[in-house]
Amino acid sequence: MRRALGGLLLAGVLGGCSVDFQGWAGMKDQPKGLPFRENAFFADGRTMREPPPDTVPRSRRGVSRRFLTGREAPDAGYVEEIPLALTREFVEGGQGSYEIYCAACHGVLGDGVSQVARNMGLREPPSLVDLPEYADGYVYAVISEGYGLMPGYAEKLTPVQRWAVVAYMRALRESQRARLGDVPPEARERLLQEGAP
Repeated sequence: MRRALGGLLLAGVLGGCSVDFQGWAGMKDQPKGLPFRENAFFADGRTMREPPPDTVPRSRRGVSRRFLTGREAPDAGYVEEIPLALTREFVEGGQGSYEIYCAACHGVLGDGVSQVARNMGLREPPSLVDLPEYADGYVYAVISEGYGLMPGYAEKLTPVQRWAVVAYMRALRESQRARLGDVPPEARERLLQEGAP
């Protein structure tokens, strides 16, 4: 009982004390640079700094450059094929991202037909179905970095999501070029019943 009362008394005394035993007060009150604030320490007066060249975020350590950029090396060609396993779920994930970010301009079918495309004054987005056969890494790089009037989507889509969009674009392209004879017999019957040409 005496120990409990002694502990409570000690806690009460220390709770009202302003002594910082672990150094937290100094961390709380230290000068720091807040984003978008001026900073006289640097010559350009900015608080936010550019990372040093070739800096890799910790979250991307151990991930290959091919996977992150779509290129074999900085001055080499593009990756020919998607560096991930193509599964139904992966391609369907690409479909979801495509419909959110790409379909508004390139059309749901990838044919470049959309209301946004019709309203573009400078240049309509191209039909993805009619583009030449580019390497998958090139398509990935365009999605990441943008091309012409199209912005890059690296800020909005993770590398896996961008590769999934590439996979869905390949599937979309094949589906738009397919003929009824290309469809497996069991699915062909269903298409004929639904009124496919």
